[in-house]
Amino acid sequence: MPQTPLLDARTARVLPWLVAVAFFMQTLDGTILNTALPAMARDLAEDPLRMQGVVIAYMLTVALLIPASGWLADRFGTRRTFFTAIALFTLGSLFCALSGSFNQLVVSRVVQAVGGAMMLPVGRLVVLRAYPREDFVRVMTFIALPGLVGPLVGPTLGGWLVEYASWHWIFLINLPVGLLGALAALRFMPDLRQTGEMRFDTFGFILFGAAMVLITIALEGLGELQMPHARVMLLLFGGVACLAAYWLRAGKVDRPLFSPQLFHNRSFAVGILGNLFARLGSGALPFLTPLLLQVALGYSPAQAGMTMIPLAAGAMAIKPLAKPLIDRLGYRRILTGNTLLLGSLIASLALIGPQTPTLWLLLHLGLIGMVNSMQFTAMNTVTLIDLNDRDASSGNSLLSVVVQLSMSLGVASAGALLGGFTVPGADATEVLRAFHLTFLCVGGLAMLAATLFLQLEPLERRAPRRIDEPDIEG
Repeated sequence: MPQTPLLDARTARVLPWLVAVAFFMQTLDGTILNTALPAMARDLAEDPLRMQGVVIAYMLTVALLIPASGWLADRFGTRRTFFTAIALFTLGSLFCALSGSFNQLVVSRVVQAVGGAMMLPVGRLVVLRAYPREDFVRVMTFIALPGLVGPLVGPTLGGWLVEYASWHWIFLINLPVGLLGALAALRFMPDLRQTGEMRFDTFGFILFGAAMVLITIALEGLGELQMPHARVMLLLFGGVACLAAYWLRAGKVDRPLFSPQLFHNRSFAVGILGNLFARLGSGALPFLTPLLLQVALGYSPAQAGMTMIPLAAGAMAIKPLAKPLIDRLGYRRILTGNTLLLGSLIASLALIGPQTPTLWLLLHLGLIGMVNSMQFTAMNTVTLIDLNDRDASSGNSLLSVVVQLSMSLGVASAGALLGGFTVPGADATEVLRAFHLTFLCVGGLAMLAATLFLQLEPLERRAPRRIDEPDIEG
């Protein structure tokens, strides 16, 4: 059993703030960068339409390391692991600001992501172990608030920093916050760890990670890396082979990284696969939209950042209505209809052009934000709702991995499509057409996930559920 010493009153008050600030740093970093990509591309002498590697490197590294975060916390203690996570995130931010080339920036993002991958999972683990169950929901609700605020201020702050200072400041602002967070972690983070034997499925971790990396690089090879098709196919088949090998091995070993038994639960299987495919569209959106506004429509970084506000504002506005709508209509109806609506709204961004009124664009993005938030809430909840206590931790970990992986694949797919539709030496009209075709394809891919959600049980066939159904955002 984990060692859970009682917290003193001061630590009990400060600890949620510490974890919340770490979560805010992570969510802010995930949204502040997209608005700055064109300015970064100019400084680094790169094509702004081929900057997706900077985004993918972070998301993919986070997805890779999430499964190891709990084992690292148990092996080295939560205090040391959390401190190391903040230190690496801060150090990676400094390296990003000092990068003088695209490759240096990608490597620096990987360092930053190693820290980011451990901050939130370890913080959640500490809260779970250190607080009584009656306080857990209250503390986690407080910690989740920055997850809503970060996407709201990130694009705007990124745009203003790029326009009135330089893109380097989107990373430099992490330094004082990270320094204070690291010192606070040493002072207030309890040192909890698991006693007894701690086994980690290292070979399964290698197979699963290799599958994610190879498949992502294959998609990147069609876009930014411009690899020959034969090499792309080899990488893709290699990734699928690693995934198949992991799946076959996981069925016959004790304590696999993620057990195939999880997929015997119908709602979990549908939720995981639905998350994977539905998020291809929503994951590409924060990457594509700022590029469309700046590269194709001539918006300034500050204007583009402020235009993105309705996405986050719409998500916050619909949040209180999500659970009543799900309770009334059921997951099957909500997710099937909402997925089709979300894909249609993403595809309809192909109608945006220089003559589109700003108010219409803001309303369009606000509606996408509302539908997107409903999608996240329903998908995440239905994935976890039928898992028993024994499988809940593993299922939640796999869901977190799939969320990061699908967003990474979404950006990679969007970059590949955009690169494929953009002809060399394209003028402004042809670039805008390439964006329109990309949005149509991405929206269509997202709509296909509706066929997965049709496999859920209708509302009238589901057994009654407890009121405190699990719900995570992201």
